[in-house]
Amino acid sequence: MNLQTMTDRIASAQGFIAALDQSGGSTPKALLGYGVADGDWSSEDEMFAQIHAMRARVITSPCFGSGKVIGAILFEKTMDGVVDGVSTGDALKARGIVPFIKVDQGLSDEADGVQLMKPLTKLPELLEKSLAAGMFGTKMRSVIKSANPAGIAAIVAQQFDVARQIIAAGLMPIIEPEYDITAADRPAGEVMLLAEITRQLDALPDGQQVMLKLSIPATAGLYTPLTQHPKVLRVVALSGGFSTDDACSQLARNPGMIASFSRGLLQDLRKDQSDEEFDAVLGKAIDQIANASVAG
Repeated sequence: MNLQTMTDRIASAQGFIAALDQSGGSTPKALLGYGVADGDWSSEDEMFAQIHAMRARVITSPCFGSGKVIGAILFEKTMDGVVDGVSTGDALKARGIVPFIKVDQGLSDEADGVQLMKPLTKLPELLEKSLAAGMFGTKMRSVIKSANPAGIAAIVAQQFDVARQIIAAGLMPIIEPEYDITAADRPAGEVMLLAEITRQLDALPDGQQVMLKLSIPATAGLYTPLTQHPKVLRVVALSGGFSTDDACSQLARNPGMIASFSRGLLQDLRKDQSDEEFDAVLGKAIDQIANASVAG
């Protein structure tokens, strides 16, 4: 797939983006859910080998290449790995799936009700490496814990500052200011978030676009204006701790948003499942998430 083909697919294809980007801090939990205990690996390299094997199994499952998964977000070590004898990015493209790379380096301590991204000290080198590996875009996550106007303004400003660097490097940034779904003030805070994102979008030069990855809003349809903004290629939703059923039910109430789920996609997969069982479970989740994305 060339750049225009990938752009068109992400902009308008029916389906969703799989999040396969658990990094060092979240990998042990992801492996445990998959049925790989901490005692099954004894070093970081062995841990990442286990998670890469899981991701490779997902990517090579026939249902993953059914056309319902239009993109996939990778962790750097997954991008560096091999699937079916070729690079992970090429393995995805061969299945019609557009590859993205996670570029943030974790979260700072909470201040003003948010957790900003830690300084992205590796960003220039990682962007160059990602372009060479055939990535289409990037993803970076920060977290909102409460409806603090100063904190929300700061988190959105940081995301767009980095996004401009990513655009200049020739990649499509996914901006992800996640709103903690357990926050009691989420409805009010999401209104603030919408206003700040809109302000930053309006300030982007003509011809530039970003993608947005947002928590499914407490108020259905709140982010519909973002899905129609000329400087937004696509708006995707994270599952944010919701079960697959809950996340899909809520997503279907939000026109224009499609899924970019991790837990919601992978939660019922287990290492000891036969290939037939694994494919059936994964296929069911893919169908459910794709249907919710189309409904939205």
